[in-house]
Amino acid sequence: MKNPSLPFKYRDNIIAPATPPGTGAISVFRLSGPDVIEITDRFFVPKGKKKLTEAEGHTLHFGELRDGDEVVDEVLVAVFKAPKSYTGENSVEISVHASPYIQKRVLEWFLDHGVRMAEPGEFTLRAFLNRKMDLAQAEAVADLIAAETPWQHRVAMQQLRGGFSKKLKELRDRMVEFAALMELELDFAEEDVEFADRRQFARLLDEIKSTLRELTEGYRTGNAIKEGIPVAITGEPNTGKSTLLNALLNEEKAIVTDIPGTTRDAIEDYIILNGIKYRFIDTAGIREASDRVEQIGIARTFEKIKEARVVLLLVDAARLAADSRLCADTIRRLNEWKKEYPDKIFILTVNKSDLVTPDRLERLLSCFNALKGIHVIHMSAKRKEGVERLKELLSLLAGQGTLKPGDVLVTNARHYRALKEALESVRQVEEGLQAGLSTDLLAVDIRDALNKLGEITGEITTDDLLDHIFQNFCIGK
Repeated sequence: MKNPSLPFKYRDNIIAPATPPGTGAISVFRLSGPDVIEITDRFFVPKGKKKLTEAEGHTLHFGELRDGDEVVDEVLVAVFKAPKSYTGENSVEISVHASPYIQKRVLEWFLDHGVRMAEPGEFTLRAFLNRKMDLAQAEAVADLIAAETPWQHRVAMQQLRGGFSKKLKELRDRMVEFAALMELELDFAEEDVEFADRRQFARLLDEIKSTLRELTEGYRTGNAIKEGIPVAITGEPNTGKSTLLNALLNEEKAIVTDIPGTTRDAIEDYIILNGIKYRFIDTAGIREASDRVEQIGIARTFEKIKEARVVLLLVDAARLAADSRLCADTIRRLNEWKKEYPDKIFILTVNKSDLVTPDRLERLLSCFNALKGIHVIHMSAKRKEGVERLKELLSLLAGQGTLKPGDVLVTNARHYRALKEALESVRQVEEGLQAGLSTDLLAVDIRDALNKLGEITGEITTDDLLDHIFQNFCIGK
């Protein structure tokens, strides 16, 4: 039976391959829509006597797919009946042998019998439209598919299972409580009745603000888990930046020569440490350059520093030993960066430590004792000495130490923007409360905050928003 509340295009029958194209052992086709079980019955001959339309939901059936008298394949068919399915509609999943010929025949047969190709993300979109999940959970499906690390998987699973949505519901309930008190006062405004004193309003606002701040502040960590923690490898030419990148990746990713200015543009790759993805960026050496191309590369270096969560500044131990001014210059540069970017993690890396004696190296390192809030390590990237120590430090500073199982983390930029806008509306309510504004004016801002939270879960949506979200999903999901 078709759901009349859905837009017309989402009431018909759809099909998509749920497995990658090509030759393999098994290929799975997913179908959803009011008539897909009946349509499959025209093509499927079960080994038993019971047709799919007569079968119970959540059952598996073995049989043959036939085109007239021709047996196309022996298959397994899973039947899910509305509303107990992923999409909330009648659904079928057919597992065939992954011959390109068989896949083509199966797809063509259904397309010729009243089924159309699904659009990207349409199965999950239908699940949202049929209220099987909210919009935040639907977006978590794409994150789960894209998960490459244990932490990405953990955060996506928590959001898919409603952890983030539950937190938003608790927050909305507090806002609704606040709004309800305001509405009551508006209803009885002429009688000068006050249902809650301003101290009660202030306490509620503090609770709401605290939760909103907690969620927005968690975005940096959540986004780093999802996209990878960006680590910029910086320093003057020939300090070993490209050699360090190669040592971290354990491959010859970047060109290494003794010619200054070899790296003209940022080179990126990633590794996974303790379940967290780190995106390393080898940048052009920082110096005064007359070459226009190198100047562009150096400008991009500073752009990457702005984008990074962690900044590694490499200095050459041999140069440091030969020029006492280099220590003071390095301290000045790091202090300037720390002042400009107080939220970043800075690690001063004294590289090529194999070129100086241990006693000399110890004295060189001691010249950086004046640095506050900046970590100092030494290594020989060429010999891969100290690389593991750097990895351990990165894990400690930027990764696992900041995360706890069960934390609700915001990983989606759309959610972050909505939360920031909701927080701003709540701050305006707070300012209005302190200024003694009337209840009707305060109510406008609290309703706006409620609307922003509704945009996250999909209680308030537009067709453009849905198109933007689901067009990035894969076909068949």
